[in-house]
Amino acid sequence: MKSTKEALLEELLAHPGEDCSGQVLAQRLGISRAAVNKGAAALKEEGWQITALPRRGYRLEAGSDALTPQAVEACFPEGSPFARVVVLREVDSTNEEAKRLAAQGAPHGTLVIAGAQTAGKGRRGRRFESPPGGVYFSLILRPALAASQAVAVTGSAAVAVRRGVQALCGKELAIKWVNDLYYQGKKVCGILTEAATNFETGQLDYVIPGIGINVFTRPQEFGPEVSRVATSLYPSGHSPVGRVALAAAVAARLLEMCPSFDYLEEYRAACFVPGHWVTVQAAGQEPYTAQALEIDDQGRLVVRLPGGGVTALSYGEISIRPAPLEP
Repeated sequence: MKSTKEALLEELLAHPGEDCSGQVLAQRLGISRAAVNKGAAALKEEGWQITALPRRGYRLEAGSDALTPQAVEACFPEGSPFARVVVLREVDSTNEEAKRLAAQGAPHGTLVIAGAQTAGKGRRGRRFESPPGGVYFSLILRPALAASQAVAVTGSAAVAVRRGVQALCGKELAIKWVNDLYYQGKKVCGILTEAATNFETGQLDYVIPGIGINVFTRPQEFGPEVSRVATSLYPSGHSPVGRVALAAAVAARLLEMCPSFDYLEEYRAACFVPGHWVTVQAAGQEPYTAQALEIDDQGRLVVRLPGGGVTALSYGEISIRPAPLEP
């Protein structure tokens, strides 16, 4: 059974930025006006921006945020199969915390969410910048999949981010193969998927997509080099959408896609890489230039090699480059 505070938060979250009469809230929740006032005070102590207005009631300011398990759970769509929520104000890496929990037997649907990372992880061992104004979260999944199918989880996570951002923010994101999302030509989201395999069965023991979204990060919060290629959904620093709500929306959509991970049609439509010349960097290989042709049925990037041959990339890192000059 929900507490008064939790029930009140759910009502206010349904009407962000709107004045909600104290009397109406009391009637809906079946409690006294004094209990409404006490619940609002408790929410304010947790960090929610709630304004009490004489003769008008209570208003949860648009974009108000507080990283608490109750706040995250209040944002879950009804029936979402989350098993557990771990909320941390700061952590070394949400993926590392999720892996620690998975090794201890944490179930499918465990969500780890943080407002800051001190050692965020990017691809190829690089540091993932985690400035203020972003939200960082990892989801423990235990699907019955072969290890070779793990790439579908990354693609599905990208589609889940697109769907969550479109639903809550009304913004359309583009996908850069394999794991980045862009808004107005700059990166706003990165995804890093890590997994553990049962060597006896060849099946995944668990797979953990880690997602970092720049929600209302200001340009000055990025380093000079990062600011050339990265932005946020609301670079002014003022967001009508809370980080908690956005993380919950994305994670819920990703859970809905499991275990079928039917993502390819939407992924292909949103991916801007095919048709461009790219520089490919793969582990143990020298970088080379190729022409991106398409995303195949396994989510691989098909490229035409300099010598004229064609190959499909299952992994690697690419950067868009100008078309080569004609000789």
